[in-house]
Amino acid sequence: MPDSFFTHSPEWRWWIVFYFFIGGISGGAFALAALLRLFGQPGDRPLSRLGYYIAFPGSLISGLLLILDLKRPERFWHMLIQSETFRPAFKWWSPISVGSWGLLAFGFFSFLAFVGALAEVGILPRGLSALVNGTLGAIVNVLGGLSGFFLAGYTGVLLSTTNRPLWSDTVWFGLLFLVSGFSTGAALLILLSWRRDSPAVRWLKELDSWTLILELVVLIVLLASVGTAVLRPVLFNAWGVLLLVGVVLVGILVPLLLHFRPLLGRLTVPSAAVLVLVGGFILRVVMLLSSEAV
Repeated sequence: MPDSFFTHSPEWRWWIVFYFFIGGISGGAFALAALLRLFGQPGDRPLSRLGYYIAFPGSLISGLLLILDLKRPERFWHMLIQSETFRPAFKWWSPISVGSWGLLAFGFFSFLAFVGALAEVGILPRGLSALVNGTLGAIVNVLGGLSGFFLAGYTGVLLSTTNRPLWSDTVWFGLLFLVSGFSTGAALLILLSWRRDSPAVRWLKELDSWTLILELVVLIVLLASVGTAVLRPVLFNAWGVLLLVGVVLVGILVPLLLHFRPLLGRLTVPSAAVLVLVGGFILRVVMLLSSEAV
């Protein structure tokens, strides 16, 4: 039996569950918005702006949730700044430190894109639209997309670096959360888009379908890599039922059915998107709290 069964729980609760969920959506939405802006058509810009509108508030909420989870929230800045010297406190060997700086970088670039999107529609001075267009816009989108890519998958990598049941017994959490971040980010973009018949939304719908298939494959590989000795006390109970019903059935298989075999007419797209978001949230609940229960 792995040593991870004898370690103390980090006592992560709902603040962190929501951080993992919102952070994944924000990172995935920005990365998709960046792809639309860099390689799409001019008609795709409204959807890319929607991605920016999702990403920046999501980064703020993610940071707030992390702060609220600290035992001493008022000392959150110690994660970034050394209290004695006031120099940057970057520790490349610490997943928590790397994650804090990654979230800060994502917040910075998502803020720039958010400002650029508001300028593009005339809410802010038009000159600021350069933040999402031209050479400067390409830089913001590339770096912001990379940081969003990092944020979406980082939370899963963080689990794998902890010495806890289930988390430390597989290396597939990072890829699972990355794929889930893209599927939930695409789902929210589809759900909030007012032009669901546009080419960009159709592209997102198709991308989300293939992403859900990949998510299911990665989930199966993850569970197979862990082995029954670990799964039995962790997931062969109510958590396992929730994973099977809430994630696999509701969050993956039913949305795929709605995508490939429409059953509800024009309601298919928003219905599938809602179910993907529900499944993405339940995935994080199961993966975090099932190990915490040991």
